Amino acid sequence: MHPRTRRLAAFATAAALGATALIGCSAVDAVDKALDCANVAARITADVQNLQDAVSNAGDSPQDAANALDQIAADLADLSDKTGNADVNSAVSDLQKAVENAQKAAENGNVPDITPVADAASELSKVCTPG
Repeated sequence: MHPRTRRLAAFATAAALGATALIGCSAVDAVDKALDCANVAARITADVQNLQDAVSNAGDSPQDAANALDQIAADLADLSDKTGNADVNSAVSDLQKAVENAQKAAENGNVPDITPVADAASELSKVCTPG
């Protein structure tokens, strides 16, 4: 084989390996983002359950509902930093709005309607579930 042909073949092989590595890295990155999303969605599901329990017992401790809402907001902030997915971002935005509305109700001394929070959390779980 001619030296120039060998160099071209070596270059083509290196380029192919480099492209494969880049594709592999981006696939790993996508998997990592999906796992982050699923993990945060699972935490938010637990947070919503805590919120439902707190609202059921609001007469005992209204602050528990506020604490649960704060935890959901914190977990959402964590998720919004970790994903670039438009569907996830939309679900996060909807859940943030629902949480903010519930927080305002709690701040005004009212028992918050958590149905929109639960619905938005369910939607987030759907978009974060692979498959």
